[in-house]
Amino acid sequence: MDIFKGQNLLEFSDRFKTDEDCKKYLASIKSKTGFKCTRCNHTACQVRKDFARQCNICHHIESATANTLFHKVKFGVRKAFFICFEMATTTKSLSASYMAVRYGVTEKTARLFMLKVREAMASSGNDPMDGDVHVDEFVMGGRDEGKIGRSYDGKKKKAITAVQLTEDGKVKRMYTMKIEDFSAQSLQYIFINHISRKAKVTTDKWRGYRPISKAYDITQIESNKGLNFKAIHTMIHQVKSWIRTTYSWVSDKNLNRYFNEFCFRINRSQSKATIFNKLITKMVQGNVIYQSQIISN
Repeated sequence: MDIFKGQNLLEFSDRFKTDEDCKKYLASIKSKTGFKCTRCNHTACQVRKDFARQCNICHHIESATANTLFHKVKFGVRKAFFICFEMATTTKSLSASYMAVRYGVTEKTARLFMLKVREAMASSGNDPMDGDVHVDEFVMGGRDEGKIGRSYDGKKKKAITAVQLTEDGKVKRMYTMKIEDFSAQSLQYIFINHISRKAKVTTDKWRGYRPISKAYDITQIESNKGLNFKAIHTMIHQVKSWIRTTYSWVSDKNLNRYFNEFCFRINRSQSKATIFNKLITKMVQGNVIYQSQIISN
């Protein structure tokens, strides 16, 4: 398959002119992993109309979108492709209300599909960060009256981020996730999910990192009002600014999904030519997510 490369919208629209073009692209990605019938587990099939696959034994037909995150997309696969392209290749993405107007769907439909895409943007966790890694926690939201510092009962959204730095101190990769509080029990999850035991981790002197240092190589230094953590504080400022200016407000249950989107683009900033294909591949490989699951989670 000739994968789509680039960020040019005109080239993209020429490549994917119809729903059939999009289904052909999905089918070519699915074919790389082979076929296994969901009913009888048989592994041989025939290609039918619209690039659907039919089991040779039970004759069950699997559409090109079946068992992917495009499953039962009712507003058209081509529109779904364009939304994915916008989310993957733009610098700051677009709000659901703007995306709805842009592609002629309802705001609710746009929002729910975009949340599906953000689920696909989540890291697999198979390639943890090593080398020089900086970790810091932060809060999102307005000032809590009467609350100072790392208040455990404040209303602000709490998060933690980790960045892997290059030899010249630039950001190579980053991951951010929501936390319930600033205890070691909450802080440890970004280490477990995204940081290798071989990494040289640097944090500020918050006591919540002390228990984690028993399992990871952690050096704690003074923050000096952020001057000792310029790279990570720049990224924290960017993610907070992006959410505030593009979406104005994000619910607690969806915050990690928005972090997924931001980090997905940052981590692939050096491979923008293939970022769309990477996203579509992840959506094909992802488990089916129904609307009810998106709303409840």
